[in-house]
Amino acid sequence: MGQATIKNMNKGVYDDPIMEKFGDYAREGVFAMLWSRPGFDLKTRALICVISDTAIHAWPELAIHLRMAGRMGWTEDELTEALMHLCGYIGLSAVREAMIIAKHVFAEMHAEPDGGLA
Repeated sequence: MGQATIKNMNKGVYDDPIMEKFGDYAREGVFAMLWSRPGFDLKTRALICVISDTAIHAWPELAIHLRMAGRMGWTEDELTEALMHLCGYIGLSAVREAMIIAKHVFAEMHAEPDGGLA
């Protein structure tokens, strides 16, 4: 996601007791356990998250996972093609929203000092 994004999330999302508990659980239960399992590399796991976020309309998480996927080596073209592939499976309206979010995330990443995307 990049250090600036993590810092902003910690400051704006996880800085109260309720969300701190959630963040602790997410780090332990999801990142420590699921993301460290054998079978898939981190790059593939990030793409799975992009697809599942789109399928369940988890828009804030999609922005996070698109950023993560871009930093793990997926290109803008590959990510948008993965989203386009979903048109026939989950519907145009969900993919349209995902593409709008991707457009904004990619623009933010391009504006970052390190260029953001792989």
